[in-house]
Amino acid sequence: MPTLISNLENARAQCNGLSPTKLRMIDSHAHLDFPEFDDDRQHLFDEMKHAGIETAIIPGVSPEHWDKQIAVARQFSCPYALGIHPWYCQSDSITLFNDLKGTISRCSHDENLVAIGECGLDKLRKSNWQAQLVQFERQLELAKELELPIILHVVKAHNEMLTLLKHYGLPKGGVIHGFYGGVELANEYIRLGYKLGIGGLILNDRAVKLKKCIASISLNSILIETDSPSMAPANSAETRNTPLVLHSIVKEIANLQKKTSVLISEHAFLNTMQLFDL
Repeated sequence: MPTLISNLENARAQCNGLSPTKLRMIDSHAHLDFPEFDDDRQHLFDEMKHAGIETAIIPGVSPEHWDKQIAVARQFSCPYALGIHPWYCQSDSITLFNDLKGTISRCSHDENLVAIGECGLDKLRKSNWQAQLVQFERQLELAKELELPIILHVVKAHNEMLTLLKHYGLPKGGVIHGFYGGVELANEYIRLGYKLGIGGLILNDRAVKLKKCIASISLNSILIETDSPSMAPANSAETRNTPLVLHSIVKEIANLQKKTSVLISEHAFLNTMQLFDL
C-alpha cells in the first residue's frame, strides 16, 4: 500500500505540473546535538528537508549531553532516545543509572522520547568492561519495564550481546546501530526481533562481508543511519558526517539488492516509523 500511495502522489504531482515526490527518509541515528553542528545546525536541517530527510533520531550518550540533546530535539521536533553509551560508563555506580531514570521520568510525557539508548557493549574499551556490563543490564531492564525499543552499540561483543538479549526478551526489540557483520550474525539478531542500522560503512569498498549480507537479507530488517558527525564514508572529502549521506547509502543498498532507491527508502522509512512508533 505505501508504494501505491507514493506512486499516486507522484502521478498527482506530475499532473499538477510539480516535480515528483522526493525519497522519504529518516536518519535513525544522528548525534545532531554535538558541538560539530553548533555553527550551522539550522542550515543543515533546512538542507535535510530539501533532500527529503524528514527527521533524525538523536540518541543519548551521557548525563553531560542530555540537557542539550533534549533542547535540540525539541527545537527541531526530532525523536530522541536517552541512554548511557558504553564509552561513558566510567563506573558501575547506581547514581549514574538513577540520573538516567530521573531524566527519563521528567521527559515521560514527551512523545518524542521514543527509545532507550544509545547503550551497549564495546570490547575496544576494555578498561571499563565490568561497568559497561552492569550499566547495560540496568538499561535492558529499564527498556523492558517501560516497553521501549533500545538502540544498541555493539563492538567485538556480539556473543555477550546475543546472550543478554535472549535473556531479557525485550517486547519492543530495537536496532543494532552501525551493524558491520555478516549474514549469519545478522540473522541471529533478526530472529530475536531486532533491526540492523546500516550506515556509511556500506559505502566502503573493503566492507565485503557487510555488502554480501545486505545483498541478501530482508528489507524489513533494515534501517538507514549516519552516526553523524562520526563515521564519514571512507571516500568522503568531509571529516564531518551529516544525514545528507543517506542518499548515497540508499543508492548503495539499492544496487546490492538490485531494487530501486524508492523501494529501499520506503522500506527503511516504514521500518523506522514502526520500530519507534513515530
